[in-house]
Amino acid sequence: MNLLENPILRIKEFISVGGPVVALLLCVSVIALAVILFKAWQFSVLRVGKGQRTLAVLNSKSEIALGHSLQQLNSMSGYSAQIASYAIGLKQAEASQSYQRRNTEEALALAAAIQIKSLQSGFRALDSIAQIAPLIGLFGTVLGMITAFQALQQSGNSVDPSILAGGIWVALLTTAVGLAVAMPTSIALTYFESRVEDHRLALEQIIAAVLSPVSDGSKRTPNAIQMAQHQAAVHAH
Repeated sequence: MNLLENPILRIKEFISVGGPVVALLLCVSVIALAVILFKAWQFSVLRVGKGQRTLAVLNSKSEIALGHSLQQLNSMSGYSAQIASYAIGLKQAEASQSYQRRNTEEALALAAAIQIKSLQSGFRALDSIAQIAPLIGLFGTVLGMITAFQALQQSGNSVDPSILAGGIWVALLTTAVGLAVAMPTSIALTYFESRVEDHRLALEQIIAAVLSPVSDGSKRTPNAIQMAQHQAAVHAH
């Protein structure tokens, strides 16, 4: 059976053979596809998980020149640039003593949490579809086997293998459709979750770059591990 040849007719044949279970799975697959396409569009527009350009702008400017960074960030699109611009505004308010450092960190943490929450919208629907679709297929399998054995019982001594094969065909079809809906949905959900995790890490780096900026002309401050190693070497000597 070639699905690419007159797909509408093939879908009608699937529904006529598989019954309401296959029809339900096809409706679920349409919902999953709509959510996946929307999330793909959203992630592309908001440049989720791609904060390298924003970090490059922040790391190339000193604290005094953060105003120039703000101009560049305002011309950029995406969630990373938005959170960086917001962080710089809070940092400038903190420098003018109109805002406390603790309030700055809390406001940035809240803004980052709101971004992550908006990106995760629709994930629960995809997760539910990935879990429910195989169960719906299994339910169709059970119904198909019940139909097959009922027909077998009614046939009495004259057993017709085609009667049993028809029920088994329906059972296998519903199982296959359920798995065909669940597997791509699960893969798409895993991909989106990894992109959100990358974006979360980028936000942490952006916030750290704004709150603790590094000037271009100076050397970068060693991290905590390097400082600990240096102190250990000094004590050893």
